[in-house]
Amino acid sequence: MYNSLVIIIAKVLNQIAKVLCKILKKDNGNMLGRIVKKLSPNILEYLKINCPVIAVTATNGKTTTNNCIRYVLEQNGKKVVSNKEGNNMETGIITTLIKNCTITGKVKADYITLEVDESYVPVVFKKIPLNTLVILNFFRDQLDRNGEVETLILKINEFLKTYKGNLVLNNDDPNVARLGKANKENENVYYFSVQKYKYASNEQKEAGEGKFCPFDKTRLEYEYYQYSHIGKFKCPKCGYGEEEIFTEVTDIDLENRTFKENDITYETKANNIYTIYNFAAVIAVSKLYNINPKQALKTFELNNGRSENIKIKGVDTLINLAKNPTGANVTLRMLNEDNEEKELLFVLNDNPADGLDVSWIWDINFELNNVKRIVTSGKRAYDIAIRIKTSGIDENKIEAYPDLKDAIEALYKTNIKKYVIANYTALQPTRRELQEFNAKEGNK
Repeated sequence: MYNSLVIIIAKVLNQIAKVLCKILKKDNGNMLGRIVKKLSPNILEYLKINCPVIAVTATNGKTTTNNCIRYVLEQNGKKVVSNKEGNNMETGIITTLIKNCTITGKVKADYITLEVDESYVPVVFKKIPLNTLVILNFFRDQLDRNGEVETLILKINEFLKTYKGNLVLNNDDPNVARLGKANKENENVYYFSVQKYKYASNEQKEAGEGKFCPFDKTRLEYEYYQYSHIGKFKCPKCGYGEEEIFTEVTDIDLENRTFKENDITYETKANNIYTIYNFAAVIAVSKLYNINPKQALKTFELNNGRSENIKIKGVDTLINLAKNPTGANVTLRMLNEDNEEKELLFVLNDNPADGLDVSWIWDINFELNNVKRIVTSGKRAYDIAIRIKTSGIDENKIEAYPDLKDAIEALYKTNIKKYVIANYTALQPTRRELQEFNAKEGNK
């Protein structure tokens, strides 16, 4: 009875919050969950879930992959409950489920898909059932909150020791593939892999982890690197890395935006290797649930600042999130694979949600191809400007504007193609300012 009352209160508060957030142009993603958790700390255990729960976790790519799985299911006529806005800690997941349940706690859906912060996988899924867990990658990220990568891996490994549901793993990340051996009794482990693409290299070009075999500490041998430490590897001593592949993406053509899986050609709006890895995971999940993802992958676009292409004052602009070195290097690789002239805006904050330690910017590879000018902004505008300068780029090409509006106005003084990198708390404000600037300029 008490939990039903909590849910009723939460639903009333949610309606009030919707109105206030619309007026204030704020996101209330975790607020409802915080209130509910204080009123009823074990509310997740009260909820009645009678459908498959699919979760995605990783350092990078959670939001895109989770939303793509949701989209595939919806395009196949399924009712899906999902934290599509990316509120992926326990309170965000509580918010999502409370919004979509009856006062008796029944969640009405054919599927629930959730992106989950790596640290919260053991927390959330002690309280609600989990049918399929997708793990994409692990990179260094927010060290002041998460600690080293190994800490997160060991937490999830401990959880997986008793987990017997579907486990979908990236076989091209040695930090991820190792988790398939956490529970030898689990017969539902599925690996996905992506064949070598055009810009893969024989040497590691960006900062990465997982250089040694987790089982015998032998240095791993790579046939090639796709990016960071992601690529085709094996341990020369024990053979780690040579797992049976459930889903393999081949024949990647970024220019024509196509790839193959099991001789089926897929068309996509994506033209980068990072999203192709996300799609490989989506296809693996689709196969497990006998869902055809082909048409959905052709039309899927996230449009929330993750590899989002927009036009500002008629100028092609790509926006991407970068909350760690790999995220930044992902966008800079896309920039370098584009031979057109372009300019770059880098917005860097150090709010608590970003991690207060921004030393990660020194692991970004700023070898840039045909970039005419770089504008920096955010609370740490000068820090990122100095980092870029020390990489050897002419200081006359670098302009720092702590005020985001000033930075955007300066950026669009030219009509050259733009790339925009923003870290976590900077991403949505940057998107919003770009849209408002575009609307204002369009009315002149």
